[in-house]
Amino acid sequence: MSRAKPDSLLTLTESFFQSYLQNTRGASAHTVRAYRDTLKMFFQFLADLKKKGLAGLSLDDVHSDAVLAFLSHIESKRGNTPATRNCRLAAIRSFVQHLLSRDVTRAGQYGRILAIRTKKATRRTVGYLEPEEVRAVISAVDRQSRNGLRDHALLLFLYNTGARVSEALGLRAGDLRLDRPRQVRLCGKGRKERVCPLWPETAVALRQIIGVSESEGVLFRNAQGAPLTRDGVAYLLGKYVRAAAEQSPALRKRRVTPHVLRHSCAVALLQAGVDISVIRDYLGHVSVATTSRYVTTNLEMKRDVLEAFWKRAALAPAGPRKWRPPPSLLAFLDSL
Repeated sequence: MSRAKPDSLLTLTESFFQSYLQNTRGASAHTVRAYRDTLKMFFQFLADLKKKGLAGLSLDDVHSDAVLAFLSHIESKRGNTPATRNCRLAAIRSFVQHLLSRDVTRAGQYGRILAIRTKKATRRTVGYLEPEEVRAVISAVDRQSRNGLRDHALLLFLYNTGARVSEALGLRAGDLRLDRPRQVRLCGKGRKERVCPLWPETAVALRQIIGVSESEGVLFRNAQGAPLTRDGVAYLLGKYVRAAAEQSPALRKRRVTPHVLRHSCAVALLQAGVDISVIRDYLGHVSVATTSRYVTTNLEMKRDVLEAFWKRAALAPAGPRKWRPPPSLLAFLDSL
C-alpha cells in the first residue's frame, strides 16, 4: 500500500486533528467531535458533487464554490438554521487556515474560502431558571441511595460553579479543595484553567461521593463505574425536572438542559449585583460580550432598570396633594 503524500488531503486532515486542534489550539473533545462531523459531511458532499470516491478527493477540490454549494445544501436540504450553517463554516475555515499554513501554493484558493462571510442569524434568548426553580429541581433528588448522592452533588456543582458539562465530567478529586477556602480548579475551553469558589453545601455533597468513589479517575460515574456521559447528565437532569414539575407546574413547559444550569448561575450572579467582568472570569468566557447576553435576557433586571429610569426622568405623575388651609385663614376662623 502506497503512503499518502505529505501534502495530500488525507495527510493534512490528519495533522489538522492530531496536531493543530489538540496540541496547538488545545480544543476540547466536544470541539474536535463537532469539527469532525462537519468535515465528514463536507467531504461526502464533495465526493457526491465530483462523482468520485472519498479516496479520490484532492486539495484542488476544496475551493470556494464547493464550500458555498455545501453551505447552501445543508440549509436547503438538511434544514440547518443560519446559526448552524455559520458553525459549519467556522469549522471549515479553521481547517482551511491549517491548509494555508502547510500549502502556500494554493493561497489564493484558500483565501477565497476564508473570505466567505457568515450569514446573519437570529440570536435566541438565553434560557434559564430562577433560583427557586433550581432549588425545586435539586430538592427532587432522593439522597438515600448512592446514585442519589451523586446526582445531588452533580446538580449542586453545576449550578454553584456554572461549569460546562465537559468540565464537570472531567472533574477529579485532586481538582477540589473542600476545606476553607473551598474551591475547585476547572479546565475549560482551550485548556484554560480557572478557580471557582464552592458553597459549603456543595463541598459537603462532593465529600460524600468522594468517599464512595474511586480515588483515581473522574468523580462522576454511572452505576457500572464508567464515567458519566453528556447524554447521561441530560437524562438525569430531565428526570429531576419532571419530578420537580409536580410541585412547580411551570417547569413542565421548560426545556432544561445541563447548559441551562450554567445560564441560570450567570443570571443569579447578575441578580445578586456581581459585576459582569467578574462573571466573565467565573464562567471562563473569553470575551465580556459573551457574558453580556445574560443582561439582555433577564426580564426582572430590565424591569428594575426601567423603574430606576422612570424615577430619574421625573416623569412620574405627582400624586394629589392634601389640602391644607393657609395660616391666615385659620387665624381668621379662630377670631370669630
